[in-house]
Amino acid sequence: MATATQTKWAIDTTHSEVQFKVKHLVISTVTGSFKKFSGEVVSESDDFNNAAVTLSIDVDSIDTNQADRDGHLKSDDFFSAAQHATISFSGVLDKIGSDYKLNGELTIRGVSKAVSLDVDFGGVAKDPWGNVKAGFELNGKVNRKDFGLTWNALTEAGGMVVGEDVKLHMNIELTKVA
Repeated sequence: MATATQTKWAIDTTHSEVQFKVKHLVISTVTGSFKKFSGEVVSESDDFNNAAVTLSIDVDSIDTNQADRDGHLKSDDFFSAAQHATISFSGVLDKIGSDYKLNGELTIRGVSKAVSLDVDFGGVAKDPWGNVKAGFELNGKVNRKDFGLTWNALTEAGGMVVGEDVKLHMNIELTKVA
């Protein structure tokens, strides 16, 4: 009986992005991203079914295009970056018909919760230098309070300044490494 060959893929951070969106004052949306992250995918098939996925995000690399807000997000009110320098994810990519789901455990601020992300598999291609690449777009939603990010303030009308639901969006390009 032959054993399946494992293929390792690394995130090509030059061609990938990790973003989030959250409501501000209930009336608008703030978009942010993390500029530094790394990860690996280990697959046993060309379609990535049952592939093991790991991701590590540098909390200090948060960027919402506003330095004061970024500083507040790194503080103890939110991510507590000095004590919890990374956000991590470990999970499995499952193919369900022609669709994909990424199910796993997301750890933020030392709190781990199960999450499920919708995945669009863009396919596999060779770049002009002969590197084998694979592309994915991932979307999902988490409640920030589930991870201990509970800071908020009320507007004079009684609304919340920061929404609880955070939309996640990632475009990930992988490079085959072995």
